Amino acid sequence: QMLADYPGLSFDLEGQSREQSEMMTDLLSALAVGMLLIYALLAIPFRSFLQPFIVMSAIPFGIVGAVIGHLLLGYPLSMISMFGIVALNGVVVNSSLVMIDFINQLRANNPKMSIHDAVMETGRRRFRPIVMTATTTFFGLTPMILETSIQARFLIPMAISLGFGVLFSTGITLVLIPVLYLILEDFKRFFGIKDAVEDEGEGPVNAEDVRPELQSVS
Repeated sequence: QMLADYPGLSFDLEGQSREQSEMMTDLLSALAVGMLLIYALLAIPFRSFLQPFIVMSAIPFGIVGAVIGHLLLGYPLSMISMFGIVALNGVVVNSSLVMIDFINQLRANNPKMSIHDAVMETGRRRFRPIVMTATTTFFGLTPMILETSIQARFLIPMAISLGFGVLFSTGITLVLIPVLYLILEDFKRFFGIKDAVEDEGEGPVNAEDVRPELQSVS
């Protein structure tokens, strides 16, 4: 209505609104750079362009967990929450990184082991360490989440983002990562793509046949 009444009128965000907008832009830029660095750090040791995407698939679920945590505790998303989400991206990949790396180790040390057996063995042997890591992280942040002092309340949204993001993403990735790994292997076989592990293999065997050798991969 004002633009119709005053054709020459213009407006822009100023003050706190402008500062928040600029900070959000900087935060998104930092997030993009962080994602690229995470991808590079994963692609080099894995010697794969695709496996890092499986590891990083945990990141969206971490963000969902952070939002759910804010909804459950009645806190609005704030800039401090966004700082926690940015930090969360480097934490939630740990569980999926452990799983993918363990699968690769099993296949490298036991070339005859089938992919399915390697995935199942990884789930069996890494389940407890991954769950314990996530729960200890969450309970370590719980005192800050439940803090009532005025001096520390501004940090609560960041703790919520980290705690609930780690907890939620871990529960999802325990199922999602093995499934995505098997899908990736089917995709590679369909298009005739081979990696170093597959080149060393000589055919599938059951996990029971190589159980003694598994003791060296823990």
